[in-house]
Amino acid sequence: MLLATCALPTFNALAQSDGGSAFYEKVVEFPKEATVEEKIEMASRLVPSQNQMEWQNLGLTAFLHFGVNTFTDREWGDGSEDPAVFNPTALDAEQWVKTLKDAGFRLVILTAKHHDGFCLWPTKTTGHSVAASPWRNGKGDVVAELRKACDKYGMKLGLYLSPWDRNSPKYGDSPAYNDQFVAQLTELLTNYGKIDEVWFDGACAEGPNGKRQEYDWLRFRKVMETLQPDAVLAITGDDVRWVGNEGGVGRETEWSATALTPSIFPESEASNSNLGINAMSEDIGSRQLVAKADRLYWWPSEVDVSIRPGWFYHENEKPHSLRKLAEIYLASVGRNAVLLLNIPPDRRGLIHESDAKRLMQLRHWVDDNFSNNLVVRSDKATGIYRFQAPAAVNCVSVSEDITKGQRIESFEVFARTTDGWKKVSHGTTVGNKRILTFDTVTADALMLVIDSSRGKACIKDVEAYNITLPEEDTAPEDRYSEIAAHYSISGMTLTAELPESKPVAGFIYTPSLKDNKAGTIFHYRAEASADGLHWTEIPTSGEFSNIVNNPVPQRVVFGRPIEAKFIRLTATEEINSRDFITAGDFQLLLEK
Repeated sequence: MLLATCALPTFNALAQSDGGSAFYEKVVEFPKEATVEEKIEMASRLVPSQNQMEWQNLGLTAFLHFGVNTFTDREWGDGSEDPAVFNPTALDAEQWVKTLKDAGFRLVILTAKHHDGFCLWPTKTTGHSVAASPWRNGKGDVVAELRKACDKYGMKLGLYLSPWDRNSPKYGDSPAYNDQFVAQLTELLTNYGKIDEVWFDGACAEGPNGKRQEYDWLRFRKVMETLQPDAVLAITGDDVRWVGNEGGVGRETEWSATALTPSIFPESEASNSNLGINAMSEDIGSRQLVAKADRLYWWPSEVDVSIRPGWFYHENEKPHSLRKLAEIYLASVGRNAVLLLNIPPDRRGLIHESDAKRLMQLRHWVDDNFSNNLVVRSDKATGIYRFQAPAAVNCVSVSEDITKGQRIESFEVFARTTDGWKKVSHGTTVGNKRILTFDTVTADALMLVIDSSRGKACIKDVEAYNITLPEEDTAPEDRYSEIAAHYSISGMTLTAELPESKPVAGFIYTPSLKDNKAGTIFHYRAEASADGLHWTEIPTSGEFSNIVNNPVPQRVVFGRPIEAKFIRLTATEEINSRDFITAGDFQLLLEK
């Protein structure tokens, strides 16, 4: 076993070295003849760029999903929306930013354009924008107002620009649409000051001409790096990586030094396929993967999740409980990731009071639980971290000095009690920060023991706390009981039956993860029946928006409970255009 220690020179770009060998910034390519141990040694010296380092230290960032979906009560618009629906009555970007600043956020990302193609700035590229809306008499610019508010409160600004555009007639005509997208990107990165994060996913589909759009990622990247060289390029970019789910949970073993090739590079699909990995794979950086890889990327994780069940504001949804948000914090920030928490402005154009209250509760919970570090003396040579006096402890926070790379592969934590040293926890990767909780013990010191690392482990901090999770409270969104209903599937239809007619408030469809999600419902029609013979359509969005990339249980709440014995979903489209559907589970929601 190795004690936690490191004595390397101060990092300065790539000028400093580790034992005479240079560090590798963002990417390390292995020589063809390199042995596994040589690859591991090189992997230990892979480090972040300066802008990646600054981004990783943010810890907590915010997403603002806002647009026509806010007013149509949908998650994904189809591009046919009348711009006149966008008309917030009291939009106040300063209220957004001040609320977020007070809650401890340091960067905010706005959905400048979502998949519906509606632009929140008066773009010259399309008529489908705020300029065609009644808001501010067609003279408004949400991006500009947010820029001004960020400057006032010292908040960093990021922008999301959806590459998928369901409104543009050019979409599917790849060269023409790529020109339009570049023009939009150029406007955003030229006219609104310093942008700190550029965020767009790889959402892609067919255009009106029936052809699938082919994005020119390298061209997009060149535009971003030319106009905003200090910004991190997220998700499709090679600076920030999507964690692989939208549930707010990072991996137990979360490598920033990963064998995953960012999708912005043309070779990514073939490279990742050869290694048998993708964005949702559990293993993205083990020794076994490094042995097979020809390069590694420093590509740290961003965990995106919404404070509400949906990403856009819906009047019938409420923010998650404080308990759930605290658990999300531990499973994201506490697992070597940055938490990107979505807070959707409402139809007034304000962060809703209930969301603002929950954000401040989260801020107070973090401050109350992580402000009293029990460690007063550190001895990195022995790995022992002493307290002022015996105290109750149930949490340890460990950080590596990632300017020297990510090296720890496994470690153990011991507490010194009156009965001697007692093992209280263990983990795998650490990275920028790893938080572990364990059963409360009374101790006067902790000892960190590194079981496996790639060269010398470089410990930056070890902190100890006695934290308290919020009570298991019943949040407003938990006013429904989830009951298992007998269901059957025939072709493209799923039918659920209750023993007797009840007021059904909604359903939860869970996709099957077998056979690469084969049979997963994408678009659907929902119907209700009292006798199984006569059916009434239920108004819903009819779309499981991001189920392709995020195959988690899909919770749908109806506008009002519907008296029914039968609920039927008829798939109008399967995610891969198959002619059958499957389900991992199907439950109905009843009001408690």
